[in-house]
Amino acid sequence: MALQLIPVAALLMGSALLLVAGGIHGLLLPIRGSIEGFTTTELGLIGTGWAIGFVAGCLIVPTIVRRVGHVRAYGVMASIATVVILLNLLFISPWAWIVLRGFSGFCFAGAAMIVESWLNERATKENRGTIFSVYQMVNFAASTAGQLVLATRPTDGYFFFVLGAVFYSLAILPSALSTAQTPRPLKTTKLDLKGLFANSPVAAVGCFIIGMVNGAFGTLGAVYSQKIGLPTETIALVMSGAVLGGALTQVPLGRLSDKIDRRYVLIGVATAAIVMTLTISILNPTDPWVVIGLVTLFGGMVYPMYGLTVAHANDFAAPDDFVKIASGLLLMSGIGTMIGPIIGALAMEHLGPQGLFTFCGAMHALLIVYIGYRLMRRPAVRDVPRDVFQSVPMLKNATPETAALDPRATEGGKQAA
Repeated sequence: MALQLIPVAALLMGSALLLVAGGIHGLLLPIRGSIEGFTTTELGLIGTGWAIGFVAGCLIVPTIVRRVGHVRAYGVMASIATVVILLNLLFISPWAWIVLRGFSGFCFAGAAMIVESWLNERATKENRGTIFSVYQMVNFAASTAGQLVLATRPTDGYFFFVLGAVFYSLAILPSALSTAQTPRPLKTTKLDLKGLFANSPVAAVGCFIIGMVNGAFGTLGAVYSQKIGLPTETIALVMSGAVLGGALTQVPLGRLSDKIDRRYVLIGVATAAIVMTLTISILNPTDPWVVIGLVTLFGGMVYPMYGLTVAHANDFAAPDDFVKIASGLLLMSGIGTMIGPIIGALAMEHLGPQGLFTFCGAMHALLIVYIGYRLMRRPAVRDVPRDVFQSVPMLKNATPETAALDPRATEGGKQAA
């Protein structure tokens, strides 16, 4: 395996440094914003800003890369991200942070698309699966490490803003010094809503709802933890625990969906998520370890749902449509991510901190109702050839180029995702 990874080691290192900075930046803003007196709605809008910027980056960055090339474009993205986190320190204002967070989302989408297209170009049929899996693990580990760094000291002052800027700047070096041949230009992704709904209404609606839930929790989970009195080091463990829970349950749930209609698995997972949201909302726990445990279980139900919806969509997709379908579903989830933090924040304003989980539970209930309706309209297709379920990257950092890098994108026939 080591020999297969040597040609892409610089790209993986650059991605890891960027995700460490992103982990610090993403968790620091809601914690520090709450300390500075930002309202919950304003903190939610910061998450919406990220989503708007991220979707815009997926659509616009291919044009930038075609004009200036991959290395220069990546350097621009990392440089802007560095400037943004320092401006967050200079201008401690909710509206400034909302705008700046949009630039962060744009830069992350652009940087990820550039790295992924570069990896795709360097990968071969024999090592594509290995590279894709290692890339996922590197990103997961780096993002989690960035979050856990915040557990080492208080978040007041300038330390973590500067530390994040350092990692953003370091992320430029591996690609700038790499001798790897730059890949072909990126392709612009088009959102074909009509085609997505015709292929799988459950997947299209499901990704939108899942984007709302993930966007709300990803932005406001730290705010919830802070409002119930948890210290910063515990908040870092809460948010990391949710992601870890999703990573641990994704493959077992995927394997289960290989054996039965994936829609039934989605209903079961959504039901379990509702149980977790009701438990948190009713008990309103404040003990750190109880909160970490419950949120980890919640993450174990929520984060695998995106992969299950993509898998369901591909069960009905035409041959060679993997990238098109996956890219469209990513953009649908991105639209949901724009809306979710706003509604989640309003729920917290009116219902208290546990309103975040009340909102998440309501969205999952809506998803169950819609899947039940679709089960009556389209029975399970039992003879559809399906491959073994494969995990997908965490939703927040996935781009259309992620789908192009996925080894299933090069295979013919209907894929399982």
